[in-house]
Amino acid sequence: MIQELKNSYGHLFENELLEEINQVGTFKEIPQDFTLIEIGEYIKSMPLLISGAIKVLREDNDGDELLLYFLERGDTCAMTLSCCLGQTKSEIRAIAELDTKLVMIPIQKMEEWTGKYRTWRNFVFESYHNRLMEMLETIDNIAFMKMDERLLKYLNDKVKVTKEHMLHITHQEIAYDLHTSRVVISRLLKSLEKLKKIKLHRNNIEIL
Repeated sequence: MIQELKNSYGHLFENELLEEINQVGTFKEIPQDFTLIEIGEYIKSMPLLISGAIKVLREDNDGDELLLYFLERGDTCAMTLSCCLGQTKSEIRAIAELDTKLVMIPIQKMEEWTGKYRTWRNFVFESYHNRLMEMLETIDNIAFMKMDERLLKYLNDKVKVTKEHMLHITHQEIAYDLHTSRVVISRLLKSLEKLKKIKLHRNNIEIL
């Protein structure tokens, strides 16, 4: 597993830190759609992604979800960092978008490494910055973009994450992520198909 760590984080961390991650981290392989972190749980460790992708969601009082951002190889979750260090309950839900490999780092080591390794400290600060920018983009999308523009951006983001132009996703799943109704999504998808932006198949959407 050390080689996979080097492939994903070798450009960020020195060998000494990589060796420590390999020793104290818990390696996990989680299947697509598996819930890694649930809202209201106390988080005892933070994930470092080796491969795959995770989507991070918020939930309103009615139980409806909103997609905040995706995590990919070399990423970690700033919301998880905050919960770990503050020892507070999770404010987010994290679900595997693809089959995913990751290593879970114990809270104690996160604090220790912040003082011990400059590369780890930089990684944590950069992670906060990147996730903040992505959340601001999500807010901007909701505030300033029409739903059809949000939908097309969402589909293109999915393509970037999955590396596939044929998306295996239902209209209802998209509606959940974008916090809207299936009827609205189905209507907008038909409009995008007429504009030749996408092609609809049974349970699949092809991005053109």
